[in-house]
Amino acid sequence: MNKKWQVLKNSLQQMAPFFLPYKWGFVIALLMIVVTCFSLSISPMIEGMMTSLLMENAMDMLHHIPGAHVEYDRVMEIIVMLLGIYLLKTVSQSITIVTLTNSIQKMMHDLRNALQEKIRKLPVSYFDQHQYGDILSRITNDVDTLSNALQQTLTEMMRGLLMLMLAIFMMFRIHVLMTCIVLLIIPAALLITRFIVKRSQKKFQAQQDALGNLNGAITEIYGGYREILLFNKQKDAIEKFKNINQTLYHNAFQAQFMSSIISPCVSLVTYMIIGTIGFIGSLSVLNGTLLVGELQAFVRYIWQVNDPVSQVSNLSSQIQAAFAALHRISDILNESEEKPVENPRVLTNAKGHVEFKHLCFGYHEKEVLHDIDVNIQSGQMVAIVGPTGSGKTTLISLLLRFYDVTSGSICIDGVDIRQIPREQLRSMFGMVLQDTWLFHGSIYENIHYGRLDARKDEVIEAARQANVDHFIRTLPDGYDMIVNEEANNISQGEKQLLTIARAMLKDPQIMILDEATSSVDTRLEKRLQDAMQRVMKGRTNFVIAHRLSTIKNADLILVIKDGYLVEQGTHEELLEKNGFYSQLYNAQFQEMS
Repeated sequence: MNKKWQVLKNSLQQMAPFFLPYKWGFVIALLMIVVTCFSLSISPMIEGMMTSLLMENAMDMLHHIPGAHVEYDRVMEIIVMLLGIYLLKTVSQSITIVTLTNSIQKMMHDLRNALQEKIRKLPVSYFDQHQYGDILSRITNDVDTLSNALQQTLTEMMRGLLMLMLAIFMMFRIHVLMTCIVLLIIPAALLITRFIVKRSQKKFQAQQDALGNLNGAITEIYGGYREILLFNKQKDAIEKFKNINQTLYHNAFQAQFMSSIISPCVSLVTYMIIGTIGFIGSLSVLNGTLLVGELQAFVRYIWQVNDPVSQVSNLSSQIQAAFAALHRISDILNESEEKPVENPRVLTNAKGHVEFKHLCFGYHEKEVLHDIDVNIQSGQMVAIVGPTGSGKTTLISLLLRFYDVTSGSICIDGVDIRQIPREQLRSMFGMVLQDTWLFHGSIYENIHYGRLDARKDEVIEAARQANVDHFIRTLPDGYDMIVNEEANNISQGEKQLLTIARAMLKDPQIMILDEATSSVDTRLEKRLQDAMQRVMKGRTNFVIAHRLSTIKNADLILVIKDGYLVEQGTHEELLEKNGFYSQLYNAQFQEMS
């Protein structure tokens, strides 16, 4: 239990920076809640005064007391007083809603921005270990859950606590013994709530986790929707979704059911106490120690005690869901960020001379690259070849510092990349990958993304160099044509040309290319090859090669097998060695023939 409270305390402390800028909004809301509660607590007494007055007038008239009549003037005074109190309550409630809503929504706005900024600073390893859908759920669903809980429960919690104290104070003024009996509601409600919440909190945590898994599954299923259709795996996808959905239903049902039975149990205790108070109060009225209006007010105060207790019970599901969401949000905010470079060195006029010095790297203590030692001169074209899973992509990830080497080093122009600020390091690279990435926006914006300070004529020139300018001009809206969210309103080959144009516009010192010409027709392949030759000109180039026939002119070929650099040299040199590269090349040549 102490550990849970410590986790909750840490999570709440993490929310403090988002709360403090809007603290005065919360203070004003709290003051208005005090006014509302005061209005609500005093109204039963005034209503009771009117009941006692009318009862007294009726008894006088019943006993034919001379001059007995209904004192309408005093009744009207009480009614006017009640109207003033009700108006004050309405105004204060309205101010509370406006100020609290404004403060909470601004707080959530800042929290979302902080989460987005945090995600931008997280290492790539975090995204390898978490589903995108689950991360998305934390930023959207969990923040919304927290926002709704604050919006709906914060007011009720503060109002309930004040109403409880004021109602108890007013009841003690009316009748001490009956008040002591009513106070039994509070420990009974606390015991009931604690007993149930202790068992339901785990279910709420499981519910939020299951919701994250569901979002992850949806992202995965619809991201690969065409592949699912292609392999006729619709039933498997539906079954997977059903299983996760069933888990969510099971956890949500148990969580909501367990929390919802709190209120009926507390109400049962309240009704039993009201019956007891009705009996004792009636006896007091008959013996003249209590006015009938005071008994009426006292019963109203019992409900004012019951209401906050029941509200907390009714809101317990939201509160528990909010705590679970808060914990998941805190997990992201607590994640270790990419560490800034100590004593950074800024490269000026980088040439692109790259050295891998006895590089070793492993995931989770399992080494996947072993003693890679290569010296690459500026302007060279370097091809990286090897079987699937040999470590080609991992080597590129290390070069970009998506991960840090376990031992050894990578140097650019003689400087260890761990000494270069990441932003400057990555600004030296351009990438054209097999999996093209275009975002929802115009074609112009997608190319311009390569260098945001580029002029329009530079964007058009980059498209011309990438052999895609003519294609763009044939489109209905030209450069203003919108690429849809799935980027499927443009062919794969044209998308590849657009990414080449984007890389061309960036004008990097080092280019990374993942061959992507095998799935296009011969005419478009020629355009892609010409564009790639232009983007590679005058730069150091790393080519992840799939078809070895396309890298015959490479200055250096690195052959990787099972994480080891087994061979390196030119195409002719490696064929003469008749080693592993020769086997790969001949195998592909035989397949093609």
